[in-house]
Amino acid sequence: MSYQLPSLNALRAFEATARHLSFKQASHELCVTPGAVSQQVKALEEELGTPLFRRFSRKIEMTEAGEQFLPHIQQAFKGISEATDTLMHRNQAGTIKVSLPPAFAIKWMAPRITLFQKQYPDIDVHLHASARLVDFSKQDFDLAIRWGFGKYTGLRSEHLLSVNFFPVCSPDLKEGPYPLEKPEDLKYHTLLHDENRNEWPLWINTLDLGDVVDATRGPSFSNDGMVLQAAIDGQGVALGDSILVEKDLHSGLLIKLFDIAFPTNVAYYVVCPEEKWNLPKIQYFREWLMAESKKTEMVGDHDTRDYRLQDLLGVV
Repeated sequence: MSYQLPSLNALRAFEATARHLSFKQASHELCVTPGAVSQQVKALEEELGTPLFRRFSRKIEMTEAGEQFLPHIQQAFKGISEATDTLMHRNQAGTIKVSLPPAFAIKWMAPRITLFQKQYPDIDVHLHASARLVDFSKQDFDLAIRWGFGKYTGLRSEHLLSVNFFPVCSPDLKEGPYPLEKPEDLKYHTLLHDENRNEWPLWINTLDLGDVVDATRGPSFSNDGMVLQAAIDGQGVALGDSILVEKDLHSGLLIKLFDIAFPTNVAYYVVCPEEKWNLPKIQYFREWLMAESKKTEMVGDHDTRDYRLQDLLGVV
């Protein structure tokens, strides 16, 4: 169906002028000059073929035609406004499905997610913890947190959190029969590994401690969360990701060992399909993530040497 409609700007100028009975006040509301409002109304009157206002030297009054026209225009604007609000609310509300690594989900996201829910109660966040990379083309996910370099074909990504690595253990283990005061003391303790078992050998060999500490010994676990829990339980020493150990360090469950923190150019990234990147609910969640990341303390000073922990396997 084709509609014969006047200019929307002219209708807005008329409606604002009619409410205020003033071109000047209408111009303030519409952020244009009084002359522009007057010209818009005049153009509308010419298009309609009838005057809508009587103009006097110091005031204006509505004509009978203007008074009859006004409620219809206001009703139309109200309908447009309500439809817009409904559509925006639908886009802002709903559900966000997020895929993220298990340890990151438990150690970083889970303690914070209620803050997002309080800020956006109409948006439900479903967290799915998995080490397996989500395929957005085949799986119903809106967003993912990935550990890697931030380059993902066909997807938008945004840097979320940088990472340091350093040894951590329980307070009791540090002060036990074989105190951990220098890296060489690791020879007396069990090393806790992730399933790749490559981080400790790289760390030990970088410090030229291969003849002192056997980096291959010790149990391995299928994810970082299990490694850190074993460290908390006093089973050995873990090589901690600064983001994942933040909460446990603050609570005193873990202690950072030595004065060495290895930097890496691998980081946590927010990843999303291009077509969903600017959806309001996705924008709100991304902005919240970025705000929370700024609150996260980078634990441990960067050592200035290049240890190339970016060469660790398992990076995606």
